Amino acid sequence: MATSAPKAANKAGAKPDSEQPAAPKKKLIIIAAAAVLLLAGAGGGAWFFLGSKAQHADKPAKEQHKPAAAPVFMALETFTVNLQGEDMQQFLQVNMTLQVADEATVEHLKTNMPQVRNRLLLLLSSKKATEILTVEGKKKLSTEIVEQIQQPFTPNGPKPEVSDVFFTSFVVQ
Repeated sequence: MATSAPKAANKAGAKPDSEQPAAPKKKLIIIAAAAVLLLAGAGGGAWFFLGSKAQHADKPAKEQHKPAAAPVFMALETFTVNLQGEDMQQFLQVNMTLQVADEATVEHLKTNMPQVRNRLLLLLSSKKATEILTVEGKKKLSTEIVEQIQQPFTPNGPKPEVSDVFFTSFVVQ
């Protein structure tokens, strides 16, 4: 009967030896899975942040930090025009500088300067003093000047690349 006592104790509430080590194995598997996920996340983050730098390292230094090209300016001679009459005779005297794409555009405009001046004289003399005295009026005039100069000088000719107009003097009397 001595052999039946341990069997009775096992049946009463103790688990067999094969089932007891399962709890520590589950904890070990969970810890290992968490460690693998953590390492995978760290590796992915490192690849994301360092991988983009490695891609840029393949490019030459000139392409990475390409300095902006210096702007090219072209000063025009003074324009003096009579403005459209309202109450009394008024005139506009204006100096302006054009911002152009490159030196080739400067040469193209110099070659066609009589046409440039004619277009601008016609545009400026069509204005009333009240239209161009405000900041908004000057901005609108600047846009119109760019549009006039960008028109080709010959049919099917190249369009001059003028990006902006800067007024260096603007007097209405």
